[in-house]
Amino acid sequence: YEITSALVFALLWVLLLRGRRKWHLPPGPSSVPIIGNLLQLDPKAPYNSLERYGPVVTLYLGPQRVVVLIGYEAVKEALVDQAEDFIGRGPFPFLVKVTDGYGLAVSNGERWKQLRQFTLTTLRDFGMGRKRMEQWIQEESKHLVARIDSTKASPFDPTYFLSCTVSNVICCLVFGQRFSYDDDHFLQLLQIVSALLKFASSPWCQLYNVFPRLMEYLPGRHHKVFGRVETLKRFIKKKIREHEETLEPSSPRDYIDCFLIRLNKEKDLSTSEFHYDNLVSTVFNLYMGGTESTSSTIRFALSVLSKYPEIQEKMQQEIDSVIGQERDPFMEDRKSLPFTDAVIHEIQRFMDIVPMGAPRYALHDISFRGYTIPKGTIILPVLHSVLKEKKHWATPFSFNPEHFLDHNGNFKKNPSFLPFAAGKRACAGESLARMELFIFLVSLLQNFTFFIPGGPDGIDLSPEYSSFANIPRTYEIIATPRRQ
Repeated sequence: YEITSALVFALLWVLLLRGRRKWHLPPGPSSVPIIGNLLQLDPKAPYNSLERYGPVVTLYLGPQRVVVLIGYEAVKEALVDQAEDFIGRGPFPFLVKVTDGYGLAVSNGERWKQLRQFTLTTLRDFGMGRKRMEQWIQEESKHLVARIDSTKASPFDPTYFLSCTVSNVICCLVFGQRFSYDDDHFLQLLQIVSALLKFASSPWCQLYNVFPRLMEYLPGRHHKVFGRVETLKRFIKKKIREHEETLEPSSPRDYIDCFLIRLNKEKDLSTSEFHYDNLVSTVFNLYMGGTESTSSTIRFALSVLSKYPEIQEKMQQEIDSVIGQERDPFMEDRKSLPFTDAVIHEIQRFMDIVPMGAPRYALHDISFRGYTIPKGTIILPVLHSVLKEKKHWATPFSFNPEHFLDHNGNFKKNPSFLPFAAGKRACAGESLARMELFIFLVSLLQNFTFFIPGGPDGIDLSPEYSSFANIPRTYEIIATPRRQ
């Protein structure tokens, strides 16, 4: 038995070495059969284990070959300069499982082209990045301010309020309605979204992605998470049924209406990707993507402002001098608020919400920097290495709004600011997220001063969970009204 095991091990090793010689792969650390390089990665922050190997690295997560891109130059060259080559989305088992392989997030080829073009056009038509959306966000910010005001300057956990606020914006776009902050079913859905993101950033999810078939047979948290996904999908399917029953093709109300109209129009077209399964999973993608990432960023922002009260005070002074405390902020105000804009950018850079980047996939053999990336290889553009690269940021591991200010105090762009990734698969909701972050944070600072009991020294800005996403720590916070 021991001799047989040794022979099998040796055979796998030889096959692995032959695979490396067959293609001119990028260099990487030595790996062992079956588990690959898993033991060499920090399970709590795998991106920290990768940067020492260079800008383009080959490693193995179990049997899966992965090419990792490190630093701005490599990431930009791949995602922007060779955008067509790196347009594929990696079939990560967890994402495939929760979407059944349908929808915008995990699709490739014709399905991705049809769904992305339709989604971007439809969201723009319903105001994403325009005045109409600005008004929705301004209106929702009033609900948020009223809720925080009701805490009467007592400590509270901002997580639920912020999730409700941000989720309601995407709900207006997708479902054509907002939900009350007192709606228990809405709260349950938001808890599911939060639990999903936390699971996606856990070592358990990494194991599922590497050994999905084995994990299906093993007990563990993943089965509970998949059950909660079905609860969220049932809600989406219920909303779709309601839309089908009340659909007026001449006056669509939201994203679901527009999709149903296109579905009915193309029901006899064999090449159409507008069918029920893609609708359910794309709405799932939009609801997930449009809720947790932005609300977590605002929650992190409140921790940052509490830790650095002098930065919060300087933002308030700038906002007061340009907008005052009475009128709503508009996106047009951003160019007159350079310090505020710089702080918001630095919050996103420092938080580094998706450190590993969304996985890409080689749909064909790719020639890159003199190497060959074989078809079927997972590609990870490590955004952490871009947002924290010493060459492009003066103090990459310190919170420093000066990263986005010139010597005259004017806002300056930095090409390495890529929190939404880049290229043709960059985040579809980037313009919406930018608008939400600016209007919500300015509205909050017009109305409140934030601090955390225990003082700035007790605030830890490092993530509570870190892997696929950086999940910020949760603190109870006190919001002191600025207007008596």
